[in-house]
Amino acid sequence: MLLPLFLITSFAVRSVFSCADHTGRQRGHLSPLHIKRQAATPSTNNPPTGGNNSSELVADWAYDASYDWGAIQPDYAICQTGTQQSPIALSLTYGLSLYHLPSFANYNRNVSGNWTNWSYGPAFSLNHPTDDYTGLPAMKWDNVTSYLKGWHIHAPADHSVDGDRSKAEMHLVHVDAKGHEIAVLAIRLDPGIAPLPFLTQLPPMIPFVPGLDRRPSSDVAPGTPERTVRPEVVEDVEINMLLALNSVNTVSEFWTYKGSLTSPPCTEGIRWFVARAVAFTSVDQMQMVLGASMYSARQEQEVWLHEINSA
Repeated sequence: MLLPLFLITSFAVRSVFSCADHTGRQRGHLSPLHIKRQAATPSTNNPPTGGNNSSELVADWAYDASYDWGAIQPDYAICQTGTQQSPIALSLTYGLSLYHLPSFANYNRNVSGNWTNWSYGPAFSLNHPTDDYTGLPAMKWDNVTSYLKGWHIHAPADHSVDGDRSKAEMHLVHVDAKGHEIAVLAIRLDPGIAPLPFLTQLPPMIPFVPGLDRRPSSDVAPGTPERTVRPEVVEDVEINMLLALNSVNTVSEFWTYKGSLTSPPCTEGIRWFVARAVAFTSVDQMQMVLGASMYSARQEQEVWLHEINSA
């Protein structure tokens, strides 16, 4: 669950729009599973310095081959062996959660941030002082407080409900006070009749950039030139996040479970909240969202130790 900022580094794009994390990059090789994808979206990296012109930077994972992420490299092993992998198929047969009820603070005020495209679809990151997240809108449940770091859109939706998959899904990524992702609020999006006020307040959609280098800066060798291709960014955009909550009845009905990031390295320990209500857009709005998106839904995972709606 669906974007500009000032000109940002690859680290900024990665850290804000993680789903919570979309940083699968590796140096110098590509799994055979992904050769076709690479050919479709060739890397546009500048050649590294130091005389090693063979170490082109390429993506080593893709959503259209998510069933085999665990075989790509050891760091992704939990994508295959994890017991709480996301997303999962949901159903009303599970009932709706009576536990871990979320409450929201500071969602009713305007926030500023950067609007861009995370190379798969629309995304927004909230402005905040360096390493200080506690002034951001907060989501609380039980004795846990999390802070909204940003949101981005997947198309189609990650989670199906009773076999139906929405056109898109917006993920509101929440972190702890130290900036570690701990929760995601998922809002499914489908076309309806009237415009969705939350989307109406945004600037025009920004096209995706195929092959964008989304690695954290710590993974880039010293002396490696900056990528020449960067996503367009619109900075200091003001939006009201309460409009997102209002679109799904303030998340009054929801499923919750223990899950993971939905891209490598598939880290577990993420509390997922999936709103039962669907946010409906106008036809034009949905077409604009889809037109700015690439396929970004991981294959649904088998339900195992996810503790759906459990206390």
